[in-house]
Amino acid sequence: MSEKKDGYTEAKSQMRLSERITAALPGFRGYKEKELRRESDRIIRNHLALKLSKGRDNVKSISQKIADKRYLDVLADIDRLSAKMDRITEKVNHATYGYTGFFNIIKIKEENLDHMIDFDNQIVDGVNTLTSEIDVFKTQLLSGDYKNLKDRVQTVSDKLELLEDAFDKRQEEMLGVTV
Repeated sequence: MSEKKDGYTEAKSQMRLSERITAALPGFRGYKEKELRRESDRIIRNHLALKLSKGRDNVKSISQKIADKRYLDVLADIDRLSAKMDRITEKVNHATYGYTGFFNIIKIKEENLDHMIDFDNQIVDGVNTLTSEIDVFKTQLLSGDYKNLKDRVQTVSDKLELLEDAFDKRQEEMLGVTV
């Protein structure tokens, strides 16, 4: 995880001279550091959204292959899985990035932004697990193996639900609230 967190440190080290000078100004430094944290989080989430989009495309490809072979008993399950992939991909893609306005009552502190980045880094592992499971499923179908389709769809669906549950806790993490 330290490798993933270095994105913030790397972004900080790549600041231009003018940014470093303005970051040294009283009152501006904290603002700039928050912006770097938000940008690091945005980059992580964009990466997650791209991986989920690829996974979603693979699920649609799997769905097409199952429909072509007329495995109608599995088709409804794979359609639900596809819809769930769409929803979660969009949820990750459009998640808030830790910004609150100057006059907002709820303020997001730097340490909460750091926790949010750590949290999103942990979700990367969940997305990797999910997409590799989808890739294995697709490879199975490409090789002509259509055994245990319902079990495969259920396994992918379970991993997707775990990912969604973890991502839903992100808002709590961002606000520093645990329920």
